[in-house]
Amino acid sequence: MANFYSFTTVRRGLAVLLVAALSACASGPDQPKPADLGANPALLGVRSVWRAQIAPVHFPLQVKVVGNNVVLAGSDGTVLSFDAASGAPLWRTQVGAPIAAGVGSDGRFAAVVTRDNELVVLDAGQVVWRSRLTAQVFTAPLVAGERIFVLGADRSVAAFDAKTGRKLWQQQRPGEALVLRQSGILMAIDNTLVAGLSGQLVGMNPLNGTTLWDVPVAQTRGTNDIERLVDLVGGVSRQANEVCVRAFQTAVACVDTLRARVTWKRAADGAVGVQGDDSQLYGVESDGRVLAWRHTDGEPVWRSDRLRYRALSAPLALGRSVVLGDATGWLHFLSRADGTPLAQMATDGSAIVATPVVAGNTLVVVTSQGGVYGFQPE
Repeated sequence: MANFYSFTTVRRGLAVLLVAALSACASGPDQPKPADLGANPALLGVRSVWRAQIAPVHFPLQVKVVGNNVVLAGSDGTVLSFDAASGAPLWRTQVGAPIAAGVGSDGRFAAVVTRDNELVVLDAGQVVWRSRLTAQVFTAPLVAGERIFVLGADRSVAAFDAKTGRKLWQQQRPGEALVLRQSGILMAIDNTLVAGLSGQLVGMNPLNGTTLWDVPVAQTRGTNDIERLVDLVGGVSRQANEVCVRAFQTAVACVDTLRARVTWKRAADGAVGVQGDDSQLYGVESDGRVLAWRHTDGEPVWRSDRLRYRALSAPLALGRSVVLGDATGWLHFLSRADGTPLAQMATDGSAIVATPVVAGNTLVVVTSQGGVYGFQPE
């Protein structure tokens, strides 16, 4: 994970990069030193089954799982698909420009956005069309129903025909001047397109972009643009029609999308997404505390301080463990019951840059140096 939060300021459709050194885990002489991890507790059997290599990753990568396969990309413009069981590449394509956001896929079509604000769509691994966008994009496109949906940094949402590239519609709403330079929320729930727009979780008609419901998760606060930033960050937990999300350094909340209301909300100071199961929700605070909340009402269940100041990834709930990566390439397995450490695995020493994912029986992680690792927990 990066040591600096990055923001983009958006005014009159123009995007200008603004970087603010605000991370609680930023490096520096006054920052607390992470505690020594000690020996691997080895209370959970985890074995390495394969390793692959891609280009270094310096954008907010989202690894897409489609069945037993994973689709991912490197910053140099390479997009590729792996068989998760063996690590064997299924296809590899170069889109011809550095990548800023990706990857979205439905198994046939895959989509990324380049740093030149170009949406590039592949069919079975071959580039079939490109479309110039009007704003920067940091969230992987959503591929669903033979459409490509794109969430722009200017808080626009657009839809394209996956086969032809024809723009079907675009909707935009005003918002605060700053947006996070990291993945936001763009997903499908049944026949509804769901997007995070500022501090709102918004349900949209995927056929024309009209708003079906709008739920405020967090309100703006403070007196300047940075203090007022309330973007919803990528990485959500979905159980049936309930979606749990994080508002950047403000709150975690669960939203009933059928009734369009917040079920519960808790103050929380984190910057990465959440994940959970039918009983608990798991999240990471900015200082590396790992928390579990009761899924029904948000009551705290446990807290682990063991991984503080390690710049953790968003969590993955897997088996009897919660899996997290850190800035030094370690993969940590904590007990879902009480947060105690179960196991730890090393990668290449560089930051784990995307939320770990599971495809079939294989846990897949990617590092900033482009290492792709397949593990199989017991």
